[in-house]
Amino acid sequence: MAPQRNTGAGAEAELPEYAGHYRLEARLGAGGMGVVHLARSTSGLKLAVKVVHAEFAKDREFRGRFRQEVAAARRVSGAFTAPVVDADPEAARPWMATLYIPGPTLADHVKRNGPMEPAQLRRLMAGLAEALRDIHRVGVVHRDLKPSNVLLAEDGPKVIDFGISRPKDSELRTETGKLIGTPPFMAPEQFRRPREVGPAADIFTLGSVLVHAATGRGPFDSDSPYVVAYQVVHDEPDVTGVPEDLAPLVLRCLAKEPEGRPTPDELMRELRSVAASYDTQAFIPPQRAHGNDQRTDGPDPTPDPGGSWGPRTGAPQEPERAARAPRGPRAWLGRRAALVGGSLTLALCGVLASVLWLGGDPPAPVGAAARNTAAPGFQAWHAEPVGEGSGMPRCAYGGDKVLCFRSGLAYALDPADGSLLWRRSVAGERTSAAPGLSGGLLQLPTSGGERVEAVDPASGTTRWKREVPGQAARFAGGMLLVTDADGSLTGVDGLTGDTRWTRRIFGAHTPALAWFAGDASAYATSSADGTHTRVTAVDPVTGAERWHARLAGNLKPVGSQGGSLFLLSVDSASGQTDEVVRYTPASGTERRVPLPVPRLAPQAAVRGDVVYLLSSGGALEAVDVAGGKRRWLLETSVSRGSAPVADGRQVYVSAADGRLLAVDARDGRLVGQTPARLGANSDEVTAVLPAPLLVDGRLYAGAPDGTVFAVAARDPETW
Repeated sequence: MAPQRNTGAGAEAELPEYAGHYRLEARLGAGGMGVVHLARSTSGLKLAVKVVHAEFAKDREFRGRFRQEVAAARRVSGAFTAPVVDADPEAARPWMATLYIPGPTLADHVKRNGPMEPAQLRRLMAGLAEALRDIHRVGVVHRDLKPSNVLLAEDGPKVIDFGISRPKDSELRTETGKLIGTPPFMAPEQFRRPREVGPAADIFTLGSVLVHAATGRGPFDSDSPYVVAYQVVHDEPDVTGVPEDLAPLVLRCLAKEPEGRPTPDELMRELRSVAASYDTQAFIPPQRAHGNDQRTDGPDPTPDPGGSWGPRTGAPQEPERAARAPRGPRAWLGRRAALVGGSLTLALCGVLASVLWLGGDPPAPVGAAARNTAAPGFQAWHAEPVGEGSGMPRCAYGGDKVLCFRSGLAYALDPADGSLLWRRSVAGERTSAAPGLSGGLLQLPTSGGERVEAVDPASGTTRWKREVPGQAARFAGGMLLVTDADGSLTGVDGLTGDTRWTRRIFGAHTPALAWFAGDASAYATSSADGTHTRVTAVDPVTGAERWHARLAGNLKPVGSQGGSLFLLSVDSASGQTDEVVRYTPASGTERRVPLPVPRLAPQAAVRGDVVYLLSSGGALEAVDVAGGKRRWLLETSVSRGSAPVADGRQVYVSAADGRLLAVDARDGRLVGQTPARLGANSDEVTAVLPAPLLVDGRLYAGAPDGTVFAVAARDPETW
């Protein structure tokens, strides 16, 4: 593909074709520091990739600030921001890829539709307070919160662009005499004491953003940035037009001194008291409601009044007097709505997109269906990193051992106390694929997934090796199943490495493979045009076809229970999952449950007739397929997570920062979490996070700092 070209002259009229391994499709917007491009991941999901201008790439100080931006963006919660998936601050042209989030900026919304209704304002204020709480909780100060850096997503506002944010522990300092920020949305201390700017500055700018959303102007308004700076420091704010019940709270945010402003937690408490006289769902979006979801009694819940970002009829439209963003295409996705034309404003230099790596089906954790009772006397433990290098350990359970693979090393730990039993080097490059147990042997994918090495879990000695160049492998009971590009499927004996059978899957071109612990069948799926999917159940031992079905939609198997196969339906145009499907081959019947909100890259666990989904950005929800509705929704602080694991009592998820979370399976309450374990290489991104292992009431998980740890599943409150 030839590089894309923009109109106009300049050093960047010709766009780069790739940033890392991401192919850049179109230019979305540009700012003083870089250009934001539309791109797609390997699986076809949309990304926005920010590429630094060539002249700044040569500036050592700017590279330091860009590294700081990447670090800050990675530290905050993806539930309220656009989470980072990948970045390379050391590239010739530094770049960062984040999740693409459909929706206008607040600046563009107010410019097009006029001031917001009171219910919308309350929802906006609550969402931004939640966002700042999470941003500040990880030690980051945004320092440039403004309408063009607030994205109005379907599930609530998102804060974007951490270009000038600073972690509290950052060694970079503001230069003397240099102001950083946007004058109409800066706090007094940013003008007076820029080196002492703290979290309270973001609260002040939150107040300014709310005034703009309510009136179309700021609390300090002038065409001159110098006049605005004077007003911010010396004058009282003008909150005329702000709803009476919100004005006192907004004025507290706009206090001249930082200590006079509320914290995000105080803001949320105040909003709850303000909300006593009306339905709280008017400003807390249904997608962010914790616990039991009362709005999912049917597949098509009634929209909340004021719960959308719709236009205000007859409202005057006043342009924002701060930086404005270029317009581009946007898609507004609804569960039943067709894709409609619209416009998406991207903030200048804004970080608008990232995506979870989406590859094959995540490996089913061994023992995921085990009982939830830890052995008496079990004590939680953590094992120090084995070997040098970096990377999160990927573990399996077999032979009464925790078997792990990290940085070219395979090793075994005692599940009782984490002591090291054996270790050995494994040739080949580091791969993101997880090890598995097949034929009683530990199967290690190495060399980028192009070779499988089978290791005796008792001693660590190699029993056999097999090359699988350019092919995909899936562990299925005592077999290793390998697909080739011509659509053929090969069964390899997991104990000996010998080929047992080879066959073609009818109607399948390079089928995807899935297998779930305890299932007698493996599943090959293929979809030629995205409108239908052919599903073939195969006996992994003999290769015999057990059944096949042609089902509507682009489907991906995620679990099997009670003789039924559970699948997710993915919209081919948007890449979003919009339905949970249960297919029962014995009767040939299917049950479809639409999701209230389409989700990006969800990972799933199935327990009984309930499917638990963890989506990109942190939304964890339980979908009752038999009941035809969503049971509950929890917006977690996990911007990137593993596939969930469920035992009927709790749902467990590993986070990219090394935390292990436990959520009550009945009502979606967070009941416990372990500390973060980031380590020295916290700027690295793991492509696919391994799910925790649930075995005999114990949970085993790896962390980015290289440790492996174990906790009792039944006592998450003590983690």
